[in-house]
Amino acid sequence: MVDEEMEKLLARVYKEIDVFDFNGKNVPRIILDDRKFDDIMSKIQGKPVSVNTNLNILQDGLGHVFVEIMLDFSYGEIHEEFLVYANESLEFFECLANTTMLALSPPNYSEVNQDKIFMVQLPKPDKAIEAIDIIKNGLRKKI
Repeated sequence: MVDEEMEKLLARVYKEIDVFDFNGKNVPRIILDDRKFDDIMSKIQGKPVSVNTNLNILQDGLGHVFVEIMLDFSYGEIHEEFLVYANESLEFFECLANTTMLALSPPNYSEVNQDKIFMVQLPKPDKAIEAIDIIKNGLRKKI
């Protein structure tokens, strides 16, 4: 990956991710600002909704691995994309492969305020397991 391309990708990386304990399981979470989270919830609240989740893996063969997480909601014309630098977020993807769930929440989520979290069950769990294998293989090339 040319330095200029690498810099462009790094500038697009979404850093508001973490892993948190949800009912005894470590679940990966994408943290949205309050307004974005509330906008999404207002469009889908009370509706039967599914979320198609795609993981596009970008790697340069030199050990730099990025994952573009795309979420397409079946209702509300909602499409979200998050570029994550897997080199710094391996635990996030390991938890995604283990739980096959992803959480969306605002920054101030707490177990007391569980209406402020939206859980996404991955429709194709095997894709998350394949993704972690690809990520780990890509990262090995940096060593």
